[in-house]
Amino acid sequence: MTIDDDVADALKERARLLEQPFKQVVNEILRKGLRPERATLSEPYRVQPLNCGLQPGVDPLRLNQLSDELEVEAFLQKEARVEGQRREAASDR
Repeated sequence: MTIDDDVADALKERARLLEQPFKQVVNEILRKGLRPERATLSEPYRVQPLNCGLQPGVDPLRLNQLSDELEVEAFLQKEARVEGQRREAASDR
């Protein structure tokens, strides 16, 4: 088995700090890495719903459609104004 230089250096440093043989440190690290991870027991994440304040009959799933329709309407009104200004400018010539 070949160990990369940076890994070998880290293992040697750990063995020196722990004052343990290199072989022992390598085996302990490998054992820790091969152990199956234990699932942490924590409370499940729960979402708390909030009242969004929509009036009865308002479908929140169609709000994007309404936004799109309003955007198109505003665009068409702007285009109509620009076209009217173009006609005025052309008639002034």
